[in-house]
Amino acid sequence: MSTQHRNDIYGTADQPDQLETPAIPAATVILLRDSDRGVETLMLHRTSKVHFGGMWVFPGGRIDPEDYPESSDVNIAAQHAAVRETLEETGITIGGDAFAWFAHWTPPAGTPRRYATWFFASILETDQVIAVDGFEIQNHEWIQPAEALARHAAGEIDLAPPTWITLHQLALHEPAAALWQVLKDQPVRVYETRIRKDKADRRIALWAEDAAYAGGEVDQPGPRHRLVLDPDGFIFENTALSY
Repeated sequence: MSTQHRNDIYGTADQPDQLETPAIPAATVILLRDSDRGVETLMLHRTSKVHFGGMWVFPGGRIDPEDYPESSDVNIAAQHAAVRETLEETGITIGGDAFAWFAHWTPPAGTPRRYATWFFASILETDQVIAVDGFEIQNHEWIQPAEALARHAAGEIDLAPPTWITLHQLALHEPAAALWQVLKDQPVRVYETRIRKDKADRRIALWAEDAAYAGGEVDQPGPRHRLVLDPDGFIFENTALSY
């Protein structure tokens, strides 16, 4: 039996003395809308031909040189990249002025390809035709966050840990305007992931608020802010932050 979840993206990050290659700046945008079923978010199914092949993701991609303003402000560049990538991947036109920047994710050394990613949220006010290219993106779906998590737990779809955590938060609030406001009002959450193993040999993604983040026994008492990458399903343990 494997001790690693199929969507554990972190490579050899639990091993010591990993070479820390520079993280590639990237941006993603969580598009929100209200439906008869509740809040939905747009997710894209990546093809097997690209990195993170087979994963369901939010629209986004790397920050390109042309995304930078004259001031070289990387936060503005991230907004530009999110707008551009959304148009390229889905055909949807959005404006960065209505973004809520709510999180920044950086994977640990040892991750096969490291992206330092800005996470934005925006409400899609009007219906727009979605067109995916069939090469990088093979399908799309407006989906309730809780449904996406349930399908992941059932093994029906693949989600990377940052996507899973984001969906967890999205599932806790509605309607879309209230959810967007929660994301806008919270301080930007910085997830500089560390990977360690617990006594059951399960890999654990830890974040700064967790008692074990700085070292010591993974199972030590104290605040929890971690995702257990159990081979049978992700388990979120959090006593440190309000989502």
